[in-house]
Amino acid sequence: MNNSLYFYVYILLCNDGSYYVGQTEDLDARIRQHNSGRACRYTACRSPVKLVYHEEQMAYDAAVKRELQIKKWSKAKKRALIEGNIGKLKELSHR
Repeated sequence: MNNSLYFYVYILLCNDGSYYVGQTEDLDARIRQHNSGRACRYTACRSPVKLVYHEEQMAYDAAVKRELQIKKWSKAKKRALIEGNIGKLKELSHR
């Protein structure tokens, strides 16, 4: 079970310029898995990856829901989230 207080939703920047969105209980361990090629097929052929964004969620269900929400977003909207550009994020949400 989760030994920390949080679950994490994260965005990785892959070496091909694409973003990968995931969720985990142990952020550091998961990033190591991605960079070693043991996490998932998508990042295995796009490593090394760099953590560019993460947020904490108090419950597993909330983390999964948020992960799925962000995965549906455009690259531009993910970039706005990463940059903390709330105005651009809102603008992209209304399109």
